[in-house]
Amino acid sequence: MRSLELAAEIAKPFEGLRLEPYHDPVGYPTIGYGHLLCRTPWADLSQWGAIDEHEAERLLQEDMRSAAGSVRRLISAPLTDGQEAALIDFAFNCGGGNLQASTLRRVINRGELDAAPEQFMRWVYARKVRLPGLVRRRSAEVHMWLSHGE
Repeated sequence: MRSLELAAEIAKPFEGLRLEPYHDPVGYPTIGYGHLLCRTPWADLSQWGAIDEHEAERLLQEDMRSAAGSVRRLISAPLTDGQEAALIDFAFNCGGGNLQASTLRRVINRGELDAAPEQFMRWVYARKVRLPGLVRRRSAEVHMWLSHGE
């Protein structure tokens, strides 16, 4: 599916590939291309082992399919592949629950697609700190939202 491939194109450079477990910027144990290992901040990383690139790819595809499921369940407006990809990356990065609760979802479902870029850009904070990496990522999602056609 084209939108999953496009979403992975956004995610990979922002997540980077790390084959050893690490804590993400807010402390969640993570591995590969941003695969969440557990929801306990600052959990001891020694309980997980390293993975290889093949496993990292598999986990990313699994995570993207899960994020795509959230998008398809929550968004009723017709979308282009690029718009769907932007939302899949958003759901992958921010979580389906945050997409569900967001004004971003509401404006899209009302058909106000031109309002989506501004709503993406509201999601640039982690624990109330504006992160330059999130600004760049949301900008990439907006670019995908605006530039990829049917």
